[in-house]
Amino acid sequence: MHGIGLETLIAYWLGELPAAEEEPLEEHLFACASCSARLEELAALAAGIRATVREGRVAAVISVPFLEALKRQGLRIREYRVAPGGRIDCTLRADEDAVVSRMQAPLAGVKRVDALRRMEVGGKVVFESRIDDVPFDPAAGEVLHLPSAAWVRGLPANTLRVRLVAVDEAGERALGEYTFAHTPG
Repeated sequence: MHGIGLETLIAYWLGELPAAEEEPLEEHLFACASCSARLEELAALAAGIRATVREGRVAAVISVPFLEALKRQGLRIREYRVAPGGRIDCTLRADEDAVVSRMQAPLAGVKRVDALRRMEVGGKVVFESRIDDVPFDPAAGEVLHLPSAAWVRGLPANTLRVRLVAVDEAGERALGEYTFAHTPG
């Protein structure tokens, strides 16, 4: 085994490698100072990300394995699952580290997903944004959004609408619209 690719190191770190691949990779790590150093850098990066998430300073579209890794690290995470066309009353309590929106969508065959967001406070639009090319797993059938907990804690009561669209050579098509009615915790 020559140098280990970053994707393989990440899969190893998240515990996603098949058992048959794990043992030879570990043998290589014990023998290769360069790959061991890259794994240590990855571990330090993961610790930094965990600390940033725990402090509520990060917002991201995340994967299911990343969410599970955060939970294994002890983060208290509130999750909201919402189907296309659905509406959820949501909040983030003081004893929770983060909140994740799990937006279900028909993702089979989709190459790229964009998220369009629009927030209203008291019926008035306070911001609109677009997140291009969000990560997603077609087999999972959902897009996970982790907003900054500090941002959520500072929000007044509001309504956030998220529209997921599939983007390809033919243009865009709607995958679903999701409504989050936030009440301060």
